[in-house]
Amino acid sequence: MFPDLFRDDVFTLETRRLFLRWPKASDANDISVLAGNKAVAEMTAHIPHPYPEDAAMKFIIAARSANASGERLALALVERLQPNKLIGIVRVGKEADARAGLAYWLGAPYWGRGYMTEAARALIDAVFLYSKETEITAALGVTNNASRKVLERCGFQYDGAGMTYRPAWSDNVHSDRYRLSHSLWASLKGWRAPVPVPVPVRGEAEKECA
Repeated sequence: MFPDLFRDDVFTLETRRLFLRWPKASDANDISVLAGNKAVAEMTAHIPHPYPEDAAMKFIIAARSANASGERLALALVERLQPNKLIGIVRVGKEADARAGLAYWLGAPYWGRGYMTEAARALIDAVFLYSKETEITAALGVTNNASRKVLERCGFQYDGAGMTYRPAWSDNVHSDRYRLSHSLWASLKGWRAPVPVPVPVRGEAEKECA
């Protein structure tokens, strides 16, 4: 799914406020604490609650193995000013229907800052720029409005409703499905392109700052 560029554990994506890097053993405690929060876990399909003691290290080992194989890409979110403190996870991998699927979670102390939108956009850009995927899908619980806003800000469009099985919870929940095509992403990237700002002449600049 991903080229060799992504399969090295030094691979990192940068955004204005974040680094997205491979998860590592030292992240285990942060994962246990943040993913162990029921408010975070219950919005996911793969995080159980209570969170088992060895679950974080098992996740890190599995994520690094999948990253190295190119099967999927799971990245740890860290603030640029605190690169050793994990605050969440974002990943893209093949789903049962063979389409690329986006999933993520963010620690509760970091909610409401726009971090996940920023991280998801960076990973989506990387997928469409460096892989052959033509679309990315996502599914969320019908009550997960925060995640819905993330998807909508990233350009995803509603693609129907259904039931999603959550292996960590052994249940099925009502969910909404979203998708983002490469063509729509390309048009949105063009629309978001920065507009050059004319440089003011010296006199105008001095007046504006007076």
